[in-house]
Amino acid sequence: MEQTNTVSATNSNTPSDAPDFTRARLREIEHALKRKPFRPHPLLKSGHAQTIAAQFWPRRFQHTNGRDPDEARTFEVEPGVRVLAHCRWQAERHAHPTLVVMHGLEGSSDSIPVRGTADKAFRAGFNVLRLNLRTCGDTLHLAPTLYHSGLTNDLLAVVKELAERDRLPDIFLGGFSLSGNMSLKLAGDEGDALPRALRAVFAVSPPVDLAACAVAIQRRSNWLYQNHFVTRLRRRLRAAHRLRPGRYDLRGLRAVRTIREFDARYTAPAGGYADVDDYYARASALPRLPDIRRPALIIHAEDDPFVPFASFPAAALAANPYLVMLAPRHGGHVGFLAADPESHPGDRFWAEHRIVEFCRLVLDRLPHGR
Repeated sequence: MEQTNTVSATNSNTPSDAPDFTRARLREIEHALKRKPFRPHPLLKSGHAQTIAAQFWPRRFQHTNGRDPDEARTFEVEPGVRVLAHCRWQAERHAHPTLVVMHGLEGSSDSIPVRGTADKAFRAGFNVLRLNLRTCGDTLHLAPTLYHSGLTNDLLAVVKELAERDRLPDIFLGGFSLSGNMSLKLAGDEGDALPRALRAVFAVSPPVDLAACAVAIQRRSNWLYQNHFVTRLRRRLRAAHRLRPGRYDLRGLRAVRTIREFDARYTAPAGGYADVDDYYARASALPRLPDIRRPALIIHAEDDPFVPFASFPAAALAANPYLVMLAPRHGGHVGFLAADPESHPGDRFWAEHRIVEFCRLVLDRLPHGR
């Protein structure tokens, strides 16, 4: 059986001020997750095969709760800037936990793993919001600036509105790839100052070291992925230019061939960073992992083609009792297409099941009177 490596949530370096919930109950959660290790599909043992096959595997989603379609809702994250979410509410929304799930680079709320996770979470009793990052999901008209990995305040604004205006008591936030990095960075940046209603965060295949990822994706074996992302980034910039002429200088855009070149020419200056190295350093979650003070699940495969597994130093992760990392040897990037499991016949998407299970386990172990 394929074993899932994990970084322990507890050890001798546990901070003395860590709450009992983290030291004892998070260990219980970790052990429960370890009892369901990832077993890759027998024909999909390589990271590339997992990454690509997961995007094309036939799937069926329940977009509605059987009565009403998902509700489109915008959140004003700063003056003049809104982001779009597609919400699916339980009949008594205040009596249920809420899961906010987001996509990766050049994705949207309709991305396959986002839809799959939302579907599983709703059937498990959660309200679900499929959230678009700034300008994604055909929302260029809602914001004058493009998204990037440092825009964690957008996520914080959404959580605060759900907690304060909607008065939802239990919120879980996370995402795939880029948005996974953003979720971890938000948790680290805010520490104990996070809204109390935000119970935990999760991240699948997060690029926590953006500089290392920009190098890794330039390998010849990763040409397909880099070309895909750069083509879509160029297309987005041209669309933004048509909507707001003069904001971006398109001269030289055609010559951009790598994500690093795009970030150096457009992302970093537009985001207010000194240069691309400054952007990668300040927008990466890795330096903030020690400061996370809420339960955080990280799922990352050792054979991820372009997010190096070496980005996750085992000692640093183990030193923070709030972190649980599931690290299968196989799984690719946001792949995790499993052998047909007995517990979920026909649904091979292991990481999506672990996200929902993690959130439910955290919820079940929250102290009384929270």
